[in-house]
Amino acid sequence: MRAWLLAEEPASPWQARLGRLYLGWRRLCSNPLALLGLALVLLLMLLAAIGPWLAPHDPAAQVLELRLRPPLTPGYWLGTDELGRDILSRLLCGARITLGIVLLTVAIVVPLGLAIGTVAGYAGGWVDTVLMRLTDIFLAFPRLILALALVAALGPGIDNAVLAIALTAWPAYARLARAETLLLRRADYIAAVRLAGASHARIVVRHVLPLCLPSVIVRATLEMAGVIVTAAGLGFLGLGAQPPSPEWGLMIASGRKVLLDSWWVATMPGLAIFLVSLGFNLLGDGLRDVLDPRQP
Repeated sequence: MRAWLLAEEPASPWQARLGRLYLGWRRLCSNPLALLGLALVLLLMLLAAIGPWLAPHDPAAQVLELRLRPPLTPGYWLGTDELGRDILSRLLCGARITLGIVLLTVAIVVPLGLAIGTVAGYAGGWVDTVLMRLTDIFLAFPRLILALALVAALGPGIDNAVLAIALTAWPAYARLARAETLLLRRADYIAAVRLAGASHARIVVRHVLPLCLPSVIVRATLEMAGVIVTAAGLGFLGLGAQPPSPEWGLMIASGRKVLLDSWWVATMPGLAIFLVSLGFNLLGDGLRDVLDPRQP
């Protein structure tokens, strides 16, 4: 099986793709930290899928006589918050919200950044100038400040928070895609495709975009940690998810009032954000090594 996948002259294109995937997987498996990141990301996905069924209590149920119970309390293993809600249940249900924010943001940012970057890099001239100056305007503002301004204008809520984060995150992807396109458009095979009669749109979609995608995927994986932190920051300031949503940033905000006396209320969701952000960063570093075109 291994020899078949690694054959120097694959029998078919799909066998060549399988061979590249196999080599990439072996390279990823040789990096223990990347595997740790992959495990953390897969754990987040699993909890997002089945977390509400694993939750021992209703995440929104308030039991005031059980408020601020410490961790390891029977039935409330991570303690309760200031309203007597089970922190473990809220963390499990909040994983779906966190993953949803990440996926929605990436679904908006990656196509938008790729489209603007590849068009600017391939077209050049005034098109490149206009699109890159627009990108520079967005890059001139700190991301969190610009996201705060957009959410304040649009109104609080998860949907508006996702839109605001996406509108502040796309310039980095556009810059990266443009840099890749500037190198690719001078390649000999692009000139050959152009001489064969392919239209500019076909060249960009069929030949430039696929080659820009690996570096953009790595950037997106590394940026997911920043997306989670930004979303948590908006929730902390009351501009993201609204009560009684079990969003992790909102949970930290509710625990800041009792941080000195009941540290677990804010610490538990903070640890969850830390672990998920660490997982995406480690996985992104591993994917960068796997997708590096300079690797043999």
